[in-house]
Amino acid sequence: MMLLQISTVADTAAVSAGKSSVNLFDLLLKGGYVMIPLLLLSIAAIAIFVERMLTIKKSDKAPKGLLNQVKSLVAAGKIDEAKAVCAQTDAPIARMLEKGVSRIGSPLKNIEVSIENVGKIEIYRLEKNLSTLATISGAAPMIGFLGTVTGMIQAFIAIAQEEGSVSPKLLSEGIYEAMVTTAVGLAVGIIAYLGYNYLVTQVQKVIHRMEYTSVEFIDLLQEPKG
Repeated sequence: MMLLQISTVADTAAVSAGKSSVNLFDLLLKGGYVMIPLLLLSIAAIAIFVERMLTIKKSDKAPKGLLNQVKSLVAAGKIDEAKAVCAQTDAPIARMLEKGVSRIGSPLKNIEVSIENVGKIEIYRLEKNLSTLATISGAAPMIGFLGTVTGMIQAFIAIAQEEGSVSPKLLSEGIYEAMVTTAVGLAVGIIAYLGYNYLVTQVQKVIHRMEYTSVEFIDLLQEPKG
């Protein structure tokens, strides 16, 4: 008899737990139409992060000995060979060196300006779409809050239309469905924000190497000729 009672209690608890559990996908669907722009923003954020990460890694693949090789060729007077070596490497540093080598013979100031102009173009390419990712990190939580406000409005409208006492279930369902958009908006915003800061850090590392390379190249041109 005792075992039967325990089994009955366990079955009842299992049924109650099954009723109270909410599937994540179903919960997301309850967020309403505001979930559509949040979904689009999350896809855009992931796409931008992956594309920028691949671009930055590709830009940072210049051979470590490229600068020394170019310096040796320039010192030996082999300008065309130095330009050819730079042209074989698809990286911002190589393109800056190639521009500098092609300007050898011009005033030093003109060479510096040429390298700086190429550097600015390369930095623009590296930072492309980063501002969009930053915008997503700020816009997603705001859209989530908007969904919460509109969801709460709908919940209170439904409560106002109820005759007699308000059902606690109706009130709680309206509130948690509205809060779903806030949670999703914050999640998308946090991920986009972290991704943005990580990419900015990686871009700054590439820019630092570009600046170091340009300074080293200019120093080479300023060395007294033997």
